[in-house]
Amino acid sequence: MILDVRALHKSFGQLEVLKGIDLQVAERELVFVIGPSGSGKSTLLRCCNRLEEPTSGSIRVAGVDIMAPGVDINAVRRRIGMVFQSFNLYPHLDALGNVTLALRKVLKKTREEAEDLGLKALTRVGLAEKARAYPNELSGGQQQRVAIARALALEPSIMLFDEPTSALDPELVGSVLAVMREMRESGMTMVVVSHEMRFARSAADRVVFMDQGRILEQGPPQKLFNQPEHSRIREFISSIEH
Repeated sequence: MILDVRALHKSFGQLEVLKGIDLQVAERELVFVIGPSGSGKSTLLRCCNRLEEPTSGSIRVAGVDIMAPGVDINAVRRRIGMVFQSFNLYPHLDALGNVTLALRKVLKKTREEAEDLGLKALTRVGLAEKARAYPNELSGGQQQRVAIARALALEPSIMLFDEPTSALDPELVGSVLAVMREMRESGMTMVVVSHEMRFARSAADRVVFMDQGRILEQGPPQKLFNQPEHSRIREFISSIEH
């Protein structure tokens, strides 16, 4: 089990956003998390690497209890790749510089080692020829693929995607989904929060539907999309897909 979340609660003041989430993700599994805005999907992802501090519950990543006192959270975060809807690239660094920064600063690789790993990661996302381009010279889809390469270069155990295509023009979405599909085929464990339902139908091993801070239902995509147990899910899917 790469990710094991149990009884996870998260409150912001009086507002309870996560109300006891249990979620297990196995190695090489692609889990898609869907649900209406405000259901807690992004908060769940951010708790999984402690960008948000859970209020209570337990989270284990690759067997490490990330809530344990004294845990080296930076070491844990190196095992967890995270891709956001905003690309968060440094504008003054070229694509390769953005990808290699953490390799050099965090993993203490030499420039040569870092650039070798960085180019491999850029090649994986189809952008080797853009290694020396700066973010303002890249399309949104290319910038997002650089952000994915940056996470991949650290060789994480699991990748978390928070709405990775929602800031992109529709014609650029396909290039990012193609990279995610390739990652899935090469065996990367992934948890994806997204509204890309066609991608969920075709690529996910399991779909998790969240509503009001709880997991309402989960299962294979065919079951959840075609025969959900809850009318709430039917309503949500038809509103998204039309």
